[in-house]
Amino acid sequence: MRKFSLALLCLLLLLSITACSSSSEEDSGSNGEIGSNKVTLRVAWWGGQPRHDSTIKVIEMYEKKNPNVKIVAEYANWDDYWKKLAPMAAASQLPDVIQMDTAYLFQYGIKDQLEDLTPYIKDGTIETSSIDENAISGGMIADKLYGFTLGSNVLTVIANDDMLEETGIKMDDENWTWNDFEKIALDVQNRTGKYGTNGMNPAHVFFPYYLRTEGKRFYSEDGTGLGYSDDKLFTQYFERQLRLVDANAFPTPDVEAHIKGLEDEFIVTGESAMTWNWSNQFSGFAQSAQSPLSLNLPPEQAEETALFLRPSMFFSIPKSSKQKEEAAKFIDFFVNNVEANKLIKGERGVPVSSKVVKGIKPELAEVETKIFDYVEKASQNVSASDPPGPLGSAEVMKVLQDISEQILFKKMTPENGARSFREQAENILGINK
Repeated sequence: MRKFSLALLCLLLLLSITACSSSSEEDSGSNGEIGSNKVTLRVAWWGGQPRHDSTIKVIEMYEKKNPNVKIVAEYANWDDYWKKLAPMAAASQLPDVIQMDTAYLFQYGIKDQLEDLTPYIKDGTIETSSIDENAISGGMIADKLYGFTLGSNVLTVIANDDMLEETGIKMDDENWTWNDFEKIALDVQNRTGKYGTNGMNPAHVFFPYYLRTEGKRFYSEDGTGLGYSDDKLFTQYFERQLRLVDANAFPTPDVEAHIKGLEDEFIVTGESAMTWNWSNQFSGFAQSAQSPLSLNLPPEQAEETALFLRPSMFFSIPKSSKQKEEAAKFIDFFVNNVEANKLIKGERGVPVSSKVVKGIKPELAEVETKIFDYVEKASQNVSASDPPGPLGSAEVMKVLQDISEQILFKKMTPENGARSFREQAENILGINK
């Protein structure tokens, strides 16, 4: 009897385990599906804790509105994020929605690891009626949209208003020229003994922006060479910088090397009247500076429509995703839902949707409002942004940085620098054709 009871108990236990296993298999289907109607989306991003917190709140809002979707959040800091993403890509196990940066978009897109998002715009899955085409174009590579812009930044000249006013200098930011910019920088130094402007590191955006004011581009359209043929443009750009360095109106690279953080920036410490930067960085400067700061349009932006909406970052969908349509729906929610963006508050750049901007603006702080107003003002006269840098662009920029330092330390003339840069850049880009 005891043997029969023991056998019966074992049988019941086995049936119970089998039943649990079956139930689990029913709930978790293949390809990320849960049951017959539910799907699981993996969403990945990098950032700091405030971004993590607000994004998770948006995810919870999306899940509440879409009970058939379960979202698994995967986030890390910048360095760890890209270290994790690379092996996932190699194993075709990328998350369904990936936060993507301009520096990596070409790399992942050209390897055919990202989905073209154009069909999802055409069929209305991602609504773009309130989004400027120029804001979208930043994620285009060879007529394919590999990343959807989450926010926009615009190049700006941030100015110390008190310093300019005290020295009697007036800035007409809608009409000023490069010569006006140079004169203001020199006047500030002559009247205050301080820098007129920060160092304009050419490898960031400043030389490419200068080329845009001349109707040229840094890279050729196919990315296999430089986009300008006249080396006088290079020479003129650096001759102006040398004049400012000689007058002590412009810091040399070794002086700028001492800047380790926001608190050391010359515009924050009151050692400079102007600084070139991106609009989204205004908040940190304005909150740390000892004097009121303003956002101003850069010189000669109007005639050649030189300004552009720079994508702060993108959301991309990998080719390997089995939930592409659901991933596209989440992107649409993230960029177009007003309530969701009230949680984000432009942390990823000014929202690309004009409807969203209008909806969240009343809830912004004063500094945030200034950024939104500036981007709105600048966006009235912008052209398409340059495409993501081609293969080899990181090497090209390093060459530009090195030659820039040699010129500013007078170890090389601007003319020789122009020739050396062209030779090295064309060689690097030619190898990657």
